[in-house]
Order: sequence, then structure tokens, then C-alpha cells
Amino acid sequence: MEFLVRSENRLPAETPVERREDLRSAERARAMELRAAGTLKRLWRVPGRNATIGLYEAPDPAALHEALMSLPMAPWLDVHVEALAQHPQERS
Repeated sequence: MEFLVRSENRLPAETPVERREDLRSAERARAMELRAAGTLKRLWRVPGRNATIGLYEAPDPAALHEALMSLPMAPWLDVHVEALAQHPQERS
């Protein structure tokens, strides 16, 4: 199943710089693991916001939830998920 995932990072502004950098580095590393596993297909930044839009693939919503909650920034993410279904025009 494919999912469109919109997330906005709500990490508190008062978070120390060193902690922020540690979290960003760990987030990048985990995202690369999800990409290598085929779970994270594409990722876009949303200009002007601390937000991303991602295309994910998982066997079911529970597996997607597990993948998203494995992200180090998960406690501070405001996440919206849309399950995607193939459009008839895309079938060949």
C-alpha cells in the first residue's frame, strides 16, 4: 500500500542546539534506513515551513505507523496520512 504522509516538525524552539543537531542527524540516518528498506519512496520539503511530504510504501497502516514512530523526531511531528489507491488511468 502507498501512503502520502504530510508532517510538520513541532520541536520546541527552546530545544538546545546540540540536541537539535543530534536529532536531525539521527532522523536523516533513520530516513536512509527506511529508504533502503523500500518504505520511504520519495521525500519533499515544503518551502517556508519545517515540513515534509513523503511517499511511503508499507504492507498495511500498522506497518506504516511503526515506521513513522521509529523516527527520532516522532514525538514532535504533527503527521497526516492519506492512503492511496491506484487510479484506473494508471493501470496498463
